[in-house]
Amino acid sequence: MSHEEQLLFSAVDALLEQIAQDPLPPPAERKRLREAAGLSQDQVAKALGSRRESVGNWESGRSEPRPPKRAAYARLLEGLAARFAPEEAAPEAPAEAAPPVAAPA
Repeated sequence: MSHEEQLLFSAVDALLEQIAQDPLPPPAERKRLREAAGLSQDQVAKALGSRRESVGNWESGRSEPRPPKRAAYARLLEGLAARFAPEEAAPEAPAEAAPPVAAPA
Protein backbone atom coordinates (compact mmCIF):
# COMPACT_ATOMS: atom_id res chain seq x y z
CA MET A 1 0.00 0.00 0.00
CA SER A 2 1.40 3.39 -0.94
CA HIS A 3 1.94 6.18 1.54
CA GLU A 4 -0.87 8.18 -0.09
CA GLU A 5 -3.29 5.25 0.28
CA GLN A 6 -2.34 4.88 3.94
CA LEU A 7 -3.11 8.55 4.53
CA LEU A 8 -6.45 8.28 2.75
CA PHE A 9 -7.43 5.15 4.65
CA SER A 10 -6.40 6.76 7.94
CA ALA A 11 -8.62 9.74 7.17
CA VAL A 12 -11.54 7.44 6.32
CA ASP A 13 -10.98 5.39 9.50
CA ALA A 14 -11.04 8.60 11.55
CA LEU A 15 -14.39 9.55 9.99
CA LEU A 16 -15.83 6.11 10.69
CA GLU A 17 -14.64 6.25 14.29
CA GLN A 18 -16.25 9.66 14.72
CA ILE A 19 -19.58 8.37 13.41
CA ALA A 20 -19.42 5.29 15.63
CA GLN A 21 -19.17 7.35 18.82
CA ASP A 22 -22.09 7.43 21.18
CA PRO A 23 -24.67 9.79 19.71
CA LEU A 24 -25.43 12.89 21.72
CA PRO A 25 -28.46 15.14 21.42
CA PRO A 26 -27.93 18.72 20.23
CA PRO A 27 -26.30 21.03 22.80
CA ALA A 28 -29.53 22.89 23.69
CA GLU A 29 -31.27 19.57 24.40
CA ARG A 30 -28.41 18.52 26.68
CA LYS A 31 -28.97 21.62 28.76
CA ARG A 32 -32.75 21.19 28.74
CA LEU A 33 -32.47 17.62 30.00
CA ARG A 34 -30.07 18.55 32.79
CA GLU A 35 -32.27 21.44 33.92
CA ALA A 36 -35.45 19.33 33.69
CA ALA A 37 -33.83 16.88 36.10
CA GLY A 38 -32.89 19.69 38.47
CA LEU A 39 -29.19 18.92 38.14
CA SER A 40 -26.44 21.52 38.21
CA GLN A 41 -23.47 21.55 35.87
CA ASP A 42 -21.32 20.87 38.95
CA GLN A 43 -23.28 17.70 39.75
CA VAL A 44 -22.95 16.38 36.21
CA ALA A 45 -19.25 17.28 36.11
CA LYS A 46 -18.58 15.53 39.41
CA ALA A 47 -20.40 12.36 38.28
CA LEU A 48 -18.36 12.30 35.06
CA GLY A 49 -15.04 13.21 36.65
CA SER A 50 -14.93 16.42 34.68
CA ARG A 51 -15.06 20.18 35.29
CA ARG A 52 -18.16 22.37 35.38
CA GLU A 53 -16.70 24.46 32.56
CA SER A 54 -16.46 21.37 30.38
CA VAL A 55 -20.14 20.55 30.91
CA GLY A 56 -21.00 24.16 30.06
CA ASN A 57 -18.96 23.88 26.86
CA TRP A 58 -20.73 20.64 25.91
CA GLU A 59 -24.11 22.30 26.46
CA SER A 60 -23.19 25.36 24.42
CA GLY A 61 -21.65 23.39 21.56
CA ARG A 62 -18.18 24.89 22.06
CA SER A 63 -16.71 21.41 22.55
CA GLU A 64 -17.66 17.74 22.67
CA PRO A 65 -16.80 15.18 25.35
CA ARG A 66 -14.16 12.61 24.46
CA PRO A 67 -14.09 8.92 25.32
CA PRO A 68 -14.60 7.49 27.87
CA LYS A 69 -16.55 10.46 29.29
CA ARG A 70 -18.55 10.72 26.07
CA ALA A 71 -20.09 7.27 26.58
CA ALA A 72 -20.96 8.05 30.20
CA TYR A 73 -22.44 11.44 29.25
CA ALA A 74 -24.47 9.82 26.45
CA ARG A 75 -25.81 7.28 28.96
CA LEU A 76 -26.80 10.03 31.39
CA LEU A 77 -28.57 12.01 28.66
CA GLU A 78 -30.34 8.90 27.38
CA GLY A 79 -31.64 8.18 30.88
CA LEU A 80 -32.77 11.77 31.34
CA ALA A 81 -34.46 11.78 27.92
CA ALA A 82 -36.47 8.70 28.93
CA ARG A 83 -37.74 10.57 31.99
CA PHE A 84 -38.06 14.10 30.64
CA ALA A 85 -39.48 13.98 27.13
CA PRO A 86 -39.77 17.39 25.49
CA GLU A 87 -43.04 19.09 26.24
CA GLU A 88 -45.24 19.11 23.20
CA ALA A 89 -46.70 22.42 22.26
CA ALA A 90 -50.36 22.63 23.20
CA PRO A 91 -52.57 22.63 20.14
CA GLU A 92 -53.76 26.08 19.31
CA ALA A 93 -57.45 26.81 19.74
CA PRO A 94 -59.18 27.42 16.44
CA ALA A 95 -59.59 31.08 15.69
CA GLU A 96 -63.13 32.26 16.20
CA ALA A 97 -64.76 33.43 13.04
CA ALA A 98 -65.65 37.10 13.04
CA PRO A 99 -69.36 37.80 12.66
CA PRO A 100 -70.30 38.78 9.12
CA VAL A 101 -70.37 42.49 8.46
CA ALA A 102 -73.54 43.79 6.84
CA ALA A 103 -73.02 45.64 3.59
CA PRO A 104 -74.20 49.26 3.64
CA ALA A 105 -77.60 49.74 1.99
